Amino acid sequence: MRLMALAIRFGQLIRDSVLADQAELARVGHVSQARLTQVMNLLNLAPDIQEQILHLSRVERGRDPITERELQPIAATANWTRQRELWE
Repeated sequence: MRLMALAIRFGQLIRDSVLADQAELARVGHVSQARLTQVMNLLNLAPDIQEQILHLSRVERGRDPITERELQPIAATANWTRQRELWE
């Protein structure tokens, strides 16, 4: 949930020209460009999936119900209909 929110915020910073691009964002955030790309790839998810992720209940104890690692193959799928099938 937090990474999805970060990806949306990071995308907004670039769209608003606060930061020039993902490379600058990675430098400012002190993360590798590869790691930033992983986070930003979450923006490739269908909007309704993004919204569902943002509305997941915060986990106080234990494991999150879904991990970023599980989301990456879904985000790598270009077809939103197929993404929704994988999400289910």
